[in-house]
Amino acid sequence: MVPHLVTALTGPINELEQRVLESMPAIERWFRLEWMEHTPPFYSSVDLRNAGFKLAPVDTNLYPGGWNNLTPEMLPLAVQAAMAAIEKICPEAKNLLLIPENHTRNTFYLSNVVQLQRIFTQAGLNVRLGTLNPEVTEPTTVSLPNGESVLLEPLERTPRRLGLKNFDPCTILVNNDLSAGTPAILENLHEQYLLPPLHAGWSVRRKSKHFEAYEEVAKRFAKLLGMDPWLINPMFERCGEVNFADGTGMDCLRTNVESLLLKIKRKYKEYGINEKPFVVVKADNGTYGMGIMTVRDVSDLDVLNRKARNKMNVIKDGQSVSEVIIQEGVLTNERINDAVAEPVVYMLDRYVVGGFYRVHAERGVDENLNAPGASFVPLAFDQSSYMAQLGAQPGASSPNRFYMYGVIGRLAMLAAAYELEATDPNAEVYD
Repeated sequence: MVPHLVTALTGPINELEQRVLESMPAIERWFRLEWMEHTPPFYSSVDLRNAGFKLAPVDTNLYPGGWNNLTPEMLPLAVQAAMAAIEKICPEAKNLLLIPENHTRNTFYLSNVVQLQRIFTQAGLNVRLGTLNPEVTEPTTVSLPNGESVLLEPLERTPRRLGLKNFDPCTILVNNDLSAGTPAILENLHEQYLLPPLHAGWSVRRKSKHFEAYEEVAKRFAKLLGMDPWLINPMFERCGEVNFADGTGMDCLRTNVESLLLKIKRKYKEYGINEKPFVVVKADNGTYGMGIMTVRDVSDLDVLNRKARNKMNVIKDGQSVSEVIIQEGVLTNERINDAVAEPVVYMLDRYVVGGFYRVHAERGVDENLNAPGASFVPLAFDQSSYMAQLGAQPGASSPNRFYMYGVIGRLAMLAAAYELEATDPNAEVYD
């Protein structure tokens, strides 16, 4: 069954679920036509929040980790999607070079790498791991707690190609979000497919650009279904010059927090929602749940202590924060054993291949769950039925709820496709 929702199962989300299921043929045709015009990211994961009255994406990752959280039952879907994706890019592909994060001691992350290696091996490729970590100067085996192991090898660059010793790949899959910048070793490759493209890395990418694209996608999708796009779209603002350490740019932050809280308040009044609005301030680039805080009142910004400022000032790989996105906070009213939970949807090419709930027993319904102490529970739907169950009561069917998550996840993936097209440095410009 679907995890227990605190909100009664008769609210707007159930109306949305019903509308989505009734419109399934139109929705699938709409996606099909979109994918004829736009190239989906090679792989992605989307964090969703289900407030009972609203279901929206809050983050889209183009270098998803956590593949080890998918159940064995989900693996065949991922392998099929990988086959389709590779066939489209490089049908004669034989060798795939996988470049992971530099977390050589993070065994949980490396279990994700093992799962990716398994998926692409079963898709018919020879997969080896090449690391950007300068400390790895020779082939190094890292043992994992579950008895598996990974072999990390130093990358070898020739003037035109990137590979490993005695290994020349046609495709290079990066599972490193490039927060610290674009390594020169990945630039100017000749006749090798680099996935995702370099401008998908966090040194270039901005969340505000993504949610700008998502807003456009949500409006078009909402028009198709005859609904208010706000039900699936988190409103946002942006501040371009903020320094949490010395307090500069805080006026921009205060103004935008106040403005956004007012907009949310109006929407809550329109829908008769008796909840306290809040916003989430995040670094406009970066991931790993770093550089994030919940703001319930503009006065919260005046009493930030040193610890909170330091936490907001630096993100992954020691990068300092100067740009932030102020995003409408979406409550999560989903629970696993009384702990707050949020769904995460995983996609390969244009296909939903699985997902899980991120669960945090020590966090509230309006807080970031991507934090130390989080655990992961597979999405609770029948192993024998990944397909939507037409005719089932809204809120009562796990596959139906999962289908709806998948629809919103794919909207975010489509927005990422728009975003990557708009920021492609090699795109042809027409007058």
